[in-house]
Amino acid sequence: MKGITDEPQYSVCLLEGGTALYDVIDNHIYEQTLSEKNAFFVADLGVIMRQHVRWRTHMAQIRPYYAVRCNSSPAVIEVLAALGTGFICTNKSELELVQNHGIPSEDIIYSGICKQVSQIKYAAKNSIDLLVCDNEAELRKISRCHPNAKLLLQVSTEASSQDDEMSMTFGCSLKDCRHLLERAKELGVQVVGVRSNISSSCEDDQVYVHAISDARCVFDMGEEIGFNMKILDIGGGFSGSETQLELINSAVMSMVDLYFPPSTGVSIIAEPGSFFVSSAFTLAVNIISKEVVARDRQDQGHDDPSPNDEPEFQYYMNEGVYGSFASKLSETLIPAPSVHKNTSLDAPVFSSSLWGPSGDDLDQVVEHCLLPELNIGDWLTFTQAGAYSMGQPLCTATDSPPPPVYYVISSRDWFEMQDTGVTHEATLKNFSLVPYFLNSCQTEAALSVPA
Repeated sequence: MKGITDEPQYSVCLLEGGTALYDVIDNHIYEQTLSEKNAFFVADLGVIMRQHVRWRTHMAQIRPYYAVRCNSSPAVIEVLAALGTGFICTNKSELELVQNHGIPSEDIIYSGICKQVSQIKYAAKNSIDLLVCDNEAELRKISRCHPNAKLLLQVSTEASSQDDEMSMTFGCSLKDCRHLLERAKELGVQVVGVRSNISSSCEDDQVYVHAISDARCVFDMGEEIGFNMKILDIGGGFSGSETQLELINSAVMSMVDLYFPPSTGVSIIAEPGSFFVSSAFTLAVNIISKEVVARDRQDQGHDDPSPNDEPEFQYYMNEGVYGSFASKLSETLIPAPSVHKNTSLDAPVFSSSLWGPSGDDLDQVVEHCLLPELNIGDWLTFTQAGAYSMGQPLCTATDSPPPPVYYVISSRDWFEMQDTGVTHEATLKNFSLVPYFLNSCQTEAALSVPA
């Protein structure tokens, strides 16, 4: 695999004066209207920085380790590396990506639950020692292929509700931890901490309270067996809202102070993913087809029916669940988009559904929303589009490549980022941005970044 420095450069538009994100989107839509009308992302890197500031404000004692699988865009990795986060990687490609950005191996956790032997050996060769493990089969593989590994024992966490079973999918139960710890001791593998497996859909701060209490029990078992337990990973599940951070901080820090006070020397970490990137990305898509469906053929059980007695419209977009809306396959709710055209305030709206281009019954992005009547060629914009949307398409329903990403940052955010300080000297050379004028863009300047 080629190093990141061998890849083409990307640029970051520096927004100055009164230029806003909407202006950039409008400019790219205008350019696309003159060509092939392909979907595209616009990413505001300043949002990532501001989310990092929110984290430091409300979770100052907990170091974030970014979940790379959430969004592996080079610019995202670059910004977060410069801000001093650690990184959680699930496979070799992600390990290589963050290493090529100069991240020290001690700031990388290899979290894949079912690891290939070759990838465990890759981690060992590159001194990536922090690995996650939750069963004896994995433990035996690690002991053979990476004897210097330092394990975080993944523990399943009580679900916040009966409908939320994702947090129990992975991780060993509390009652099985002693057996796994004893087996690790027999095999000569170090266990250095606990990782709590918390669902990304978690909305109950008490789940974190239970996780920390369980972790204390596992720490006591490990120390009794003879391990030096020093890392507590409280997992993910962070939505991105400041209110949620405040609630979690209030619940978590009291438990941390009780069970893991500073005198214990335990490092507390967490795994925010969508927290950093979801609101930073906006996706613009184009309407490529439409159908009118008679109302008497449709389910009338919508909570918000159309205020007029008109047929329902089905719109087909050039991106769907087999591409940038892949998170819909895991039952993530995709919010209704905004229409990118001028419409009068009193324009009628119609019951509408939004579909991807495949024609597959599963390729429904939004089941129901109210929109003015759209035409083929019109544009929609989806905010909160940065999480789990940047991977390769799951099928080839169209010949279009993955949507390009246009990065922007306001001059104010850029200068504030310089004042935050870079904690890793190794990232300074990767995060050197050189201003230059970009005459073809609505913005006045841009930054050239080695990808």
